[in-house]
Amino acid sequence: MRLCTAVVFALCACALGASGQEKKDKEELTKLLGEIKSLMQDRKYAKVIPLAKKAAELDPTNPGPPFAAANAHAELRQHAEAVKAWSEFIKLVPEEAQAYDARGDAQLKQGNFKEALADFDEYLKHNPKAAPDHWRRGIALYYAGRFKDGAAQFDAAEGKAREDVENSVWHYLCNARANTPKKARAELIPVTKDARVPMKQVLELFAGKLKPKDVLAAAEDAQLDGEALKEARFYANLYVALYYETEGDAKKCLEHMTTAVEKYEIGHYMWDVGAVHLKLLKDKK
Repeated sequence: MRLCTAVVFALCACALGASGQEKKDKEELTKLLGEIKSLMQDRKYAKVIPLAKKAAELDPTNPGPPFAAANAHAELRQHAEAVKAWSEFIKLVPEEAQAYDARGDAQLKQGNFKEALADFDEYLKHNPKAAPDHWRRGIALYYAGRFKDGAAQFDAAEGKAREDVENSVWHYLCNARANTPKKARAELIPVTKDARVPMKQVLELFAGKLKPKDVLAAAEDAQLDGEALKEARFYANLYVALYYETEGDAKKCLEHMTTAVEKYEIGHYMWDVGAVHLKLLKDKK
């Protein structure tokens, strides 16, 4: 969850009165909020949503229910519903900057890139130190067609983020669209410490040193299994697809993006990005 659960749920039913029906409602709300908190901790997100709705009806001024609903919808990848719930929370607690950041994620995953940027920028107004490493904003800039700004966002990455192959690749993707693949390759951000499979090969693909088949083979040859193998296959196909797109091969891009999203679903943020990209590709057909 994005915000401090203890703080939000400590608000409980304090806005309600303490006599007659109001006292009864307060007791019910307190009980509901306790159940919601427990369910959230147990990751039983589907059960949270109806209880949050009931709690919100009892006390529309309490930010706890929309906060819980927003996080539950987000975990269930119900992005439109998450946007709505975060908007309800923001109405009640407009000063909570992290809520804009969370809503921005939901907007991006739903394909609302301009809205995502507006939320990310609102968050960064209050947290300017987070700006250099806000890679999610960079991705939103890419899909919003602001390639020059996207390249600048990824180029601003510092510390650990600077040693992330994905940051380097998304800088390339933005730079290739803002300029040319040749210029993007010449300005590829070097990375030496990203040990994830198959990120070394992904970087070398965009550097022009390997072919797509080498990236796919690296995922298969790493002697992984279970979720680790699924993740490697997902990332291999995702970045091979994006590579083919920069090279103008729409057929191969669609083939590998479809494989990444539909065959290797993982719990990571980038799967949602892949799903958005795949939808954009299918909408073009």
